[in-house]
Amino acid sequence: MKAKRYIAVWVALIAAIVAIFFSGGGKETYRTASGVVWHTTYNITYEAAENLDDSIIAVTNAIDRSASMYNSRSVLSRINDNSTDKADATVARLLRRSQEISEETGGAFDPTVAPLMRLWKTQVDSAALPTTDDIDSVMQFVGIGKVKIAGNGKVSKADSRLSLDFSAIAKGLGCDEVAHMLMRNGVENFIVEIGGEVVARGVNERGTPWTVAVDMPVAASDTVVHSSAMVLHLDSGAMATSGNYRNYKMVDGRRIAHIIDPTTGYSAQSNLLSATVVACNCMDADAYATALMVMGTERARQFAEAHSGRLAVVLIYADDGKLQVWRSSGMARYART
Repeated sequence: MKAKRYIAVWVALIAAIVAIFFSGGGKETYRTASGVVWHTTYNITYEAAENLDDSIIAVTNAIDRSASMYNSRSVLSRINDNSTDKADATVARLLRRSQEISEETGGAFDPTVAPLMRLWKTQVDSAALPTTDDIDSVMQFVGIGKVKIAGNGKVSKADSRLSLDFSAIAKGLGCDEVAHMLMRNGVENFIVEIGGEVVARGVNERGTPWTVAVDMPVAASDTVVHSSAMVLHLDSGAMATSGNYRNYKMVDGRRIAHIIDPTTGYSAQSNLLSATVVACNCMDADAYATALMVMGTERARQFAEAHSGRLAVVLIYADDGKLQVWRSSGMARYART
């Protein structure tokens, strides 16, 4: 009988160990991860039994190897310097979606705009503006229509000087991919933020939807301070914001924003200060937010309402020296203040 009791104890102990192993070995708890990637910060909160920080880093590293402008050996960098013409799955996905959004926005979104941005930065940093000849000389190798991608991932460029910069869409993809990794690991409640772009699912530790503030920029002497224009409640969605109220310089009495219109080659001049987009995925939200800033207030309003079935938009603009907040009809689901 004693032997049978020992056997029973061992069986129970082994069963407990197996149960712990297959259950993840820990208690579901809210965890946080933060760090730096692509010259910006990330902050992630998720409810899980296991620490998934290493998996988060693995996802961002994979995207860095594919689509980073800061990694000279990334697939994107090698396409840009013409040392390869083969896109991997990530670059191909970014390029194809960029082509679709560029067409949909009338060219307002265009990842080939980088040479123009470099031209403007160089000139503005020296307190000058590009001449028409300067802009024309660069425009000949700007335009996403001059880049093709075949079914096998082969990229062809009409001019070898064409380059792709996915800075306005890749952070969003990064958020999406981290979110997908979390969901594959059974995580139901999380918020992923990379450089201000956000994906949220489920609820926070208090059991309520995640809250994200939309900045209201307020000029104060020579600085810019921030207050909340509204608070968005996200339990299933992605959000991105693009703005020019921080990144600008004054040249010859003109406010020169960092956002360049790819269709004209000139700095986008409008009273629109920021555009926030909520979409089903962050890659799209990221790209559309940039496109709306290029469009300016009126075009952005029209575009937002025309696509209200899948995009919710907040625009903040200046009107006679006062800041105004406009939100599309689709934003009612998320904004409660």
